[in-house]
Amino acid sequence: MIPVTDTIALEDDELVEKFVRASGPGGQHVNTSSSAVELRFDARNSPSLPDDVKHRLERVAGSRMNQEGVIVIFAQSHSSQQMNRQDARARLVDLIEQATHKPKPRKKTRPTRASKLRRLDGKTRRGGVKAMRGRVRGED
Repeated sequence: MIPVTDTIALEDDELVEKFVRASGPGGQHVNTSSSAVELRFDARNSPSLPDDVKHRLERVAGSRMNQEGVIVIFAQSHSSQQMNRQDARARLVDLIEQATHKPKPRKKTRPTRASKLRRLDGKTRRGGVKAMRGRVRGED
């Protein structure tokens, strides 16, 4: 079990980890070891997540979620496979934790009378400036 919040925990069998070779420099050892981790989590079909969290997770995950609703996280910043694995899991937990926060509903507000008057005064001033840009008519 991977705890996300007090009420949400992911089962280990919901995660699919694939170990691949990391890109970039590293010498002779990097050519023989598969230290990078590709973590896959099927968020759309997960029994651990409530429906509202799933919908928000799609927005939060962005390009990390594919068309099938699977979140793919690639971790290769550490030279150790175990550290990359922990990093990928921590990033997944952070994503899900962000999706658990419900956005505060927006309250409709109306502009005050003073702000309307300020706006109209600014428009009048600007219109006066533009009116002065016309052709200058001399006395002929």
